[in-house]
Amino acid sequence: MSEDVEWIGRTFTSDVGWELLYDLAEIGNRLGASDGERRGHERVAETFESVGVRDVHEEPFDIPKWERGDAGLSLSAPTDRSFDAIALPGSPAGEASGEIVHLGYGLVDDFEGADLEGKIVVARSDVPKHHDRWMHRREKYYRAYEGGAEAFVFQNHVPGCLPPTGSLGGSDEVMGPLPAIGVSKEAGERIAMYAGEGTVTGDVSIDVTVSDGESRNTVGTLGPDTDEEVIVCAHVDGHDISEGALDNASGTAVLSEVARALAEREDELDRRVTLIGFGSEELGLIGSERYAAAHDLDDVVAVVNCDGAGRARDLIAKTCGFPGMRDAAESVVGSLRHPVQIVPGVNTHSDHWPFVQRGVPGVQIQSDTGDGRGFGHTFADTLDKTDPRAIREHGIHVTRLVEHLANGDRIASRDPDGIAEELRANDLETPMRVAGDWPF
Repeated sequence: MSEDVEWIGRTFTSDVGWELLYDLAEIGNRLGASDGERRGHERVAETFESVGVRDVHEEPFDIPKWERGDAGLSLSAPTDRSFDAIALPGSPAGEASGEIVHLGYGLVDDFEGADLEGKIVVARSDVPKHHDRWMHRREKYYRAYEGGAEAFVFQNHVPGCLPPTGSLGGSDEVMGPLPAIGVSKEAGERIAMYAGEGTVTGDVSIDVTVSDGESRNTVGTLGPDTDEEVIVCAHVDGHDISEGALDNASGTAVLSEVARALAEREDELDRRVTLIGFGSEELGLIGSERYAAAHDLDDVVAVVNCDGAGRARDLIAKTCGFPGMRDAAESVVGSLRHPVQIVPGVNTHSDHWPFVQRGVPGVQIQSDTGDGRGFGHTFADTLDKTDPRAIREHGIHVTRLVEHLANGDRIASRDPDGIAEELRANDLETPMRVAGDWPF
């Protein structure tokens, strides 16, 4: 117990995570293949090496480099006016003119009951509380595309005149087929008001450039040189419109605190721990998919993903349908008497997924912010909204969980049929097929 008190005390007074978070936020734009992303990975590598992580190296990979230009949304009826808008990463350049149809939440029935051919489609970024499942941005985008829309407008549901961003592509293809922009809640609600009174017409314009680019993963190891390993990860990249402090510099900061705490006591680890800062997560899980495809995963005992950690003090653990992972999370976090919400379902939109889809037990550690994405994916994702206490506390919890996984019995993996059944049980097969993401 005294040893626990000592390392927990050192973690709770550590500035390693905060200093990394600060520096990543200062870089700003860290979108995949940008110079900022490269600098972010260099800073993560420096932190890994400074706390004692071994064999720190980069694993680069080629991707399309998407860069935004101007974007706009203007109305011609029932009035002449324009709204601030931003292109969604992966959107092609283009223009669209015609009737603007607001589908509200953009639920499946909303799409199936509307004539979208040749129209500009608006849908909110959320779903109603009574709805039985979450609908990701990409599902709504591809339903608009399948319906024959000329352009897609993604409306934020969070107030504050904040147009949302968010990628359209997946790990196999960064670019989407349809021009798409994000607009604020206030802009979308005004369009909905106009649509309730009559026909709305307008124009969408998007300017982007796409060139050859390079992203990377930053990798290091701790513990014994065993075949079996535990992977703990976070994505280093962030969207180009903000500092990406919450998404995901905070999670990367938690990863660095885990690295520091484990490095102090790595002789207590029975299995190797691999620490990874993934690249290009925001463009479609590209870094994690490239890593999972390039490495033998037979000896990967578990993946612990810190995407969303360190933003607020209470925890969510998404255990991806693995009962053994649920038990581990409940035991470890419960032993520290910290509030935690265990979610047994699968999130297919973060860096654990390329491993989980291949049968590796995975868990995503997130913060319970109470407002979904909140300021994430907007201009307002800035350093002032972060909490150093949460970074330290989550560093302690994730460290304990990684130690448990590295030293305990191996959690049973699942075959592809079992993963597919888990997705079907969570009503995810159809939306994944709509977006072209179904891997089975």
